Amino acid sequence: MRANSLALRLFLSATATTVVLLVITGIALSSLYRGAVERAFDRRLGVYLRTLVADVASPPSDDSSEKLPQPVGEPLFELPLSGWYWQVTRLDAPKPDVRTSRSLWDTTLPKLADLGVTTTFGGTRQGYAQGPEDQKLRMLERFIDLGDDGRYMVTVAGDALEIDAEISEFNRSLVLTFGALAVMLLLITMFQVRFGLAPLKRISESLAAIRSGAAERLEGRFPDEIEPLARETNALIDANREIVERARTHVGNLAHALKTPLSVMMNEAATHSGDPLAAKVQEQTAIMRDQVTRHLERAHLAARTAVVGSITDVVPVVTALARTMEKIHRSRDIAVDVKVPDDARFQGERQDLEEMVGNLVDNAAKWAQSRVAIEVANERGGGAGGRARVRIIVDDDGPGLSPSQREQVARRGRRLDETKPGSGLGLSIVVELADLYGGNLTLGTSPMGGLRAELVLPGA
Repeated sequence: MRANSLALRLFLSATATTVVLLVITGIALSSLYRGAVERAFDRRLGVYLRTLVADVASPPSDDSSEKLPQPVGEPLFELPLSGWYWQVTRLDAPKPDVRTSRSLWDTTLPKLADLGVTTTFGGTRQGYAQGPEDQKLRMLERFIDLGDDGRYMVTVAGDALEIDAEISEFNRSLVLTFGALAVMLLLITMFQVRFGLAPLKRISESLAAIRSGAAERLEGRFPDEIEPLARETNALIDANREIVERARTHVGNLAHALKTPLSVMMNEAATHSGDPLAAKVQEQTAIMRDQVTRHLERAHLAARTAVVGSITDVVPVVTALARTMEKIHRSRDIAVDVKVPDDARFQGERQDLEEMVGNLVDNAAKWAQSRVAIEVANERGGGAGGRARVRIIVDDDGPGLSPSQREQVARRGRRLDETKPGSGLGLSIVVELADLYGGNLTLGTSPMGGLRAELVLPGA
């Protein structure tokens, strides 16, 4: 690729376009991934936040009027300055009563409201703030009004370095991947430039052959875009050849026309051998004859010269959860029956499937008298848009939910906190995860007499 070549221009323009598109795409993907990581992190914080809200909203376990949040089951809230904190503040007390996780020690969390963070849909605030030891925290904050029981601000914070570390790792992988992709695209671009310009190179070589006399015209087939050029070049060669031929003919005719008079003049001068004038004429005529012969030979020479381009198996997840629940509830002798086809697959992450099915089975095992049944069915092309679905049904022989309770659940959507303890929070997690995957959870009456939980998820 020479400095002023068409190939270099095409290569540089394609390279610039590729780099710009990869950079824009990389920035967009990084931004989308950051949003996804933050949403996942917020869902994790949301689980802890709802746990604390449920504890605060529940009646106190003793005669005291204090509402003390129970441990949320995360060891990081117990480690000093771990980056994971919760804080419950009673706002209507004469002096604000603040209860915090052990990880906060003697410090408190800032308020997102004071930082200008607005309330999102659902009544929560979420954003970043500086915590103890200048830690960067991702915080969720929610205000709850319990009427006569008080008004509270519940806050949960997590170490934002986890988000930054995951984003940094993704960006490194993105840079390496896009770097390799850029190299491949540039190599492909070089091949395309060479392949696309090969006909032009063939024309250049053919013209060089014509100019050297190895060929007389451009031969072979050319692409439609170059065919007119080849055709006009051949026409130009033919026209130039005709011009040269006419010139050669004229020169030959002139040379022959001059040779005869010159021969006559030489013969005539030869007859006067002793005359100085005749000798002079003979001398000059010989010079003229040599010049004519030379130019004629040059005309003959001119005539002889040519011219110019995540799927999860359901079987191991359900089987493992069933065995685990049997061990957990061994003291109550709870039997968990499993019926799942071997080809059942969930279009999503394994840990999310374990979370949803685990909550349903755990809820059923808690309330079952002696038996829990899990049944999985594939539905090919039965979903929205003709997509496959997997239906997971969990039945128990416990007390179940009354029709009024099920109506309340349907009316409140994702909020099941006011149902019996031990079922509300787990079911709300299932509802949220199923909704994220475009699925749904419905509750009904089990043929076994208890509650039936029917979870529909995208299949593969």
